[in-house]
Amino acid sequence: MTSELTAPGRTETAAPPPPPRTRGPRLRALDGLRLLAALMVAAYHYGGRGGDISRAWGSSPAHQFPSLSGLFAYGCLGVQIFFVISGFVICLSGWGRTLRSFIASRISRLYPAYWVAVLLVTAVFALPWVAYRALGPSEVLTNLTMLQMPLGVPRVLGVCWTLWAELRFYALFALCVVLPGATRGRVVLFCAGWTLAAALAQAAHQPFLDVVLMPQYAPFFIGGVGLYLLHRYGARDPIAWAIVLVSWLIGQHYAVAGLWHPPSATAFSYRSAAGIVAVVTLGFALVAAVALGALRWANWRWLTVAGALTYPFYLVHEHLGWVVVHALHRGLGVPSYATFALTVGLMLLLAWLLHRWVERPLTPFLKRSVDPKRPPAGAAPLPPPAAGP
Repeated sequence: MTSELTAPGRTETAAPPPPPRTRGPRLRALDGLRLLAALMVAAYHYGGRGGDISRAWGSSPAHQFPSLSGLFAYGCLGVQIFFVISGFVICLSGWGRTLRSFIASRISRLYPAYWVAVLLVTAVFALPWVAYRALGPSEVLTNLTMLQMPLGVPRVLGVCWTLWAELRFYALFALCVVLPGATRGRVVLFCAGWTLAAALAQAAHQPFLDVVLMPQYAPFFIGGVGLYLLHRYGARDPIAWAIVLVSWLIGQHYAVAGLWHPPSATAFSYRSAAGIVAVVTLGFALVAAVALGALRWANWRWLTVAGALTYPFYLVHEHLGWVVVHALHRGLGVPSYATFALTVGLMLLLAWLLHRWVERPLTPFLKRSVDPKRPPAGAAPLPPPAAGP
């Protein structure tokens, strides 16, 4: 669609946006990035923070990993990288879908492994020799909805706060883009409108607007959407680059504001502002490299498996990891670094079991139940498994 700009004595016709690229091969490098982000979060939970993991180790993780705990503390930024990837993948997934098909794809991807993880963690914590409190039946049942946070119910899974952010992003994208039909102009308007609305919500200090518009997380989702536009329309799209640049600028601000603090002897670790900005920048850069084809050489089949394991691993690694760390390190006397590696390996094995025996059979069943119709011709290809963390 063209537009005309009129100046004295001159008429110019703006060039149309570049045509979208044809459907390409699976982006296996994106699967690898998702697992990398999950491992960053695991490193943070096992060695980059205090709290319950200190009880599992028997002392502060800073004593267990004196040379790495400060580096592990940056692993929490894996969540922001997840959100950038999610913006990319959800835009890819939602393009060409009906609203019902989009909802079916999200429900079928998020809930099967989540339900089992909630029940599994509850059952393990209820064992008499496990020193962590299990929630009551009513609280566990509420957790199965994935709406426990807005309802004020304690969480079975500590990581589920990120899923609540994902759900809100899905809802915004579904209402603003999928429902009316995805087009380049509509996606650009969605990114610009959400960016401005999130900034206004931050200034308004209204809790309801904060919940809906998520100012602190919006730039990462929006940046991922902008990167998908670059993937779809090519690197010569200045509007997509503007979306990505503005999102990165705002995103690094919120990351520093939320994670930086002055050096303190009482804090578990210290993250420098430069280090936080560097990790955020690296996350954007890696997803951009995938979007622009710079990582197409990373096309190994095992990366598809890595992507499939990421979501169930993310769900179970924290709380069940505490139990494994306690059993290996304090129960069997396994050294710290070996315990760390074995715990990650066991959580990946459990993730594979959840993928093989829960996600594979239940995902297509749920998808057919919600949307029994076949997807329309020309619909976008399915995204890498589980768009979010």
